[in-house]
Amino acid sequence: MAEITAATVKELRERTGAGMMDCKKALNETNGDMEAAIDWLRTKGLAAAAKKAGRTAAEGLVGVAVAGNRGAVVEVNSETDFVAKNEQFQEFVRTAAELALNGAGTVENLLAAEWPTGGTVEEKLTGNIATIGENQSLRRTAVLQVNDGVVVSYVHNAVGTGLGKIGVLVALESSGDKGALEQLGKQLAMHIAAANPQALTGDELDPATIERERAIASEKASESGKPADIVAKMVDGAIAKFRKENALMSQLFVMDNKTKIEDVVKAAAKDAGADISLNAYVRFQLGEGIEKKESDFAAEVAAASGVKKPEEVN
Repeated sequence: MAEITAATVKELRERTGAGMMDCKKALNETNGDMEAAIDWLRTKGLAAAAKKAGRTAAEGLVGVAVAGNRGAVVEVNSETDFVAKNEQFQEFVRTAAELALNGAGTVENLLAAEWPTGGTVEEKLTGNIATIGENQSLRRTAVLQVNDGVVVSYVHNAVGTGLGKIGVLVALESSGDKGALEQLGKQLAMHIAAANPQALTGDELDPATIERERAIASEKASESGKPADIVAKMVDGAIAKFRKENALMSQLFVMDNKTKIEDVVKAAAKDAGADISLNAYVRFQLGEGIEKKESDFAAEVAAASGVKKPEEVN
């Protein structure tokens, strides 16, 4: 019997896409024979995930969960929206969000977490890929916590409890009335879902983003033909406006389009009976930042059948 090492298990996992425990079991069942282990996984339907790993997964669901003073959000992607409606997929996202509550807010930590019925989250995901028949990935996760106060969640375009296309968490630190805090948190979460702020305050905006906006503003201002000192003021004004419009605390509340979010929070403190600090927020929008591959269905059918498209024939 060939020696079964961590390196051997890793190689089998990379070649098949199956879960680590499944790979270890396959090697044990086949006395360490790599090729036989691959066949063993294929017969169990566990190696199917490898063929699907290269496909773009930009659909799926965002899931949120809140317990006590902690909240978690996850994004799990699939290839098609059809799979996002699958009960097995939805249950995975919902459970993953609940498990994330006890994690460190990293994908690696969540994938290694124990699944309720055994194995790990990663192994459950691999099994789902094999049984559902599409590539899926746990793309990202985040956790928010307060010492005293509430963490409130909101899901936009909900398809089920805690599941949708946009998931938001809001962390409010306060010793005030929890009911009033919950109400404020829900309103802020809805605002965040709609307005998509890029940072909590203007000073926290990404420096690279500010520099890019400054370059654009400079080019536009320079075309005005005005003196250099005026151009500089125009650029500074444009950046100040950008900071105001893209930082949560200075955005205008979508409910009335005239009150700054920081003033909304201050006003709510009266109802809560104590000061309120909006500590943090998280907004996950499904598929943001993922470059979807454009597909030519006719070309795919032709390729599968071995028939060339007319323009390919000389």
